[in-house]
Amino acid sequence: MASGFSYSGGPSRCFPFWQEFAKCYAEADYPSQCLLKKEDYVECLHHTQEKTRAKILRYNALKKQQREAAEGKKEADVKATSQPIAVGLIKGTGVPSSPGEAVAP
Repeated sequence: MASGFSYSGGPSRCFPFWQEFAKCYAEADYPSQCLLKKEDYVECLHHTQEKTRAKILRYNALKKQQREAAEGKKEADVKATSQPIAVGLIKGTGVPSSPGEAVAP
């Protein structure tokens, strides 16, 4: 740890975590007893877990957008390429039953 002071002169944002880790390390019989305190301090310094979670959330959001866009494209393609089907129940509806058939007036 550098000095324990922030740019504005007060304690740094991670200083409380450092104090907890240093206290644990001084009182512990084995350094492995303080791994959680060390992880908290390192996370405060580097935000590695937070960045990893943000990347996962961003990746999942992009996948969801891509999936929704693909579904929307499929629906749009179906609507654009489909033609109304004339069943023949109403005469003179103006909708041909096949592409080569003429429209009845």
